[in-house]
Amino acid sequence: MAGTGFTIKAQETKTTEKKTEEKSVIEDIEVVRPYKPILAEAVKLRRSPDLNDVKTYKAKFNYNLTERKLELNSDINKLQAQQVAEERKAELINNYVKGAIGSAGTLLAEGYVNMGDDPALEAGAYFQHLGQSGKLNKQKADQQKLSVFGRTIGDLATLSGRVNFQRNGLYFYGIDKSNPTLNPDPERQVLKFFEAEGEVVNKFTDDPDAFSYAAKANGYIWSDKFDAKESSIILNGYMNKRINSFNLGLASSVEFGSTKDELTAVGNNIFKLNPYIKLQTNGVIINAGINFVQEFGDVSSSRIFPAVTADFTMIPDYLQIFGELKGDVNRNSLKQFTDENSFLNSNIFIKNSIEKLSISGGIKGTGGPGFGYKAKIYHKRIEDMPLFVNNFSNFNKFDVIYDFGTTKLTGAEGEISVQVSDALKWTSKINIEEYKPAAETQSWFKPQMRLTSDLRLNITESFGLNASVAIQSDSRAKVYLAAPDNPYLIPKREDETLVSVKGFVDLGAGASYKINNKFAAFARINNLLNTSYSKYLYYEMIGMNIFGGISYSF
Repeated sequence: MAGTGFTIKAQETKTTEKKTEEKSVIEDIEVVRPYKPILAEAVKLRRSPDLNDVKTYKAKFNYNLTERKLELNSDINKLQAQQVAEERKAELINNYVKGAIGSAGTLLAEGYVNMGDDPALEAGAYFQHLGQSGKLNKQKADQQKLSVFGRTIGDLATLSGRVNFQRNGLYFYGIDKSNPTLNPDPERQVLKFFEAEGEVVNKFTDDPDAFSYAAKANGYIWSDKFDAKESSIILNGYMNKRINSFNLGLASSVEFGSTKDELTAVGNNIFKLNPYIKLQTNGVIINAGINFVQEFGDVSSSRIFPAVTADFTMIPDYLQIFGELKGDVNRNSLKQFTDENSFLNSNIFIKNSIEKLSISGGIKGTGGPGFGYKAKIYHKRIEDMPLFVNNFSNFNKFDVIYDFGTTKLTGAEGEISVQVSDALKWTSKINIEEYKPAAETQSWFKPQMRLTSDLRLNITESFGLNASVAIQSDSRAKVYLAAPDNPYLIPKREDETLVSVKGFVDLGAGASYKINNKFAAFARINNLLNTSYSKYLYYEMIGMNIFGGISYSF
């Protein structure tokens, strides 16, 4: 029996054959690493899967759905402002009363009330009493003013109205120093004026094709202590249609006036119609139209005047060039005359003045915040310009005459305004004029130069100063040597003489001190140089007077 033994390992095999008699095979095995059997994947299966088994396993789930709004979080969330405590409402002080007393018999009482802080509704009232007296015989004057007003802003229009009453009490105290005994007992005069006015204006809109309108009615009654009475009703209307850069418009007014005195009665009515076209674009504003005027009543006439204005912006906010060409009929009235000269005589003849041609041009603008200026020159041709002259029989009363023909007026006007915050404010205005009368030798009581200026300076929040100056050059007055013709037309130079009315400088200064939010004290000095100047012949103004008082705000 023959046997063979094996040791199995990873190996490399070498074979040697030896020829013996029994032919045996000897193998040498060299082991490299232990043997590790590796089986194929298919050998690992113990059984084959059942391909006919199609049963599906269904898992059981329990759902609990909650309704929730879908939020899109792709945008950055906005920060929510934290609500702060409500700001304390500011205390509005709309009302005040003040009173003052001083030298020259000065007595001042003034008050103003306003309803509150409603931006769409306003109503209030104003009252003032001022009385003064001078050293001359019955050089006394007192004035009372009362005004009630209101305004409401609606969705479509703004409505406003006011009622005014004014009373002036005075004496004809004029003194001729060459004959001081001519006026031993000056007469008393009382002027009363009552006015009512209402207005409606449509609300502004940015619509380039907007239609705008306005209407106003005004009426007044005027009277003096004697027999003079005057009434007037004025109706104004305005329409405008915007079409891009153009405006087509129509303005119209009608005035019904009646003046009566002991010996005179005048019906003075005027109708005006002003159609126009307006261009406004790129710093250019041109308004071109006509002014048709129809006088009716005691006088009937029709006139057509040009009505052209132009405004060119050269440097925005800093420099503008403007010009105007117009003509008009100016309605004269006793109210207008007594506002200018209270010492008016009775039975004044009323006649309208014709501004046949008026040409003006100039520059205006600003030089930065708080600084503004305006300068212009003008030339006017005025037919029947009214002038004051002393009455022949009553030298201390003034008649009104009309320069028969066309008066030529050439002048220059300048204005400046400077405001540095609330600490400093200065305004000033000057007029220089030259008259070439038609029939008269001079334009009576018309000075060639007038200047006014006001300055306000706040030293602290509580203490402030103010000052003013009024300067007027010499003027000329006419004194009759013989009674003039009645009615007066052409002057008789042999029956009149010329008198010079000296110019003047009137300085004033004042101070105010705020005690608290309610009370304040103030003081004022008028006619600081204490000059006895006159605006009208024989009527000296009150000399230097000082007064002071207290105001209460609430």
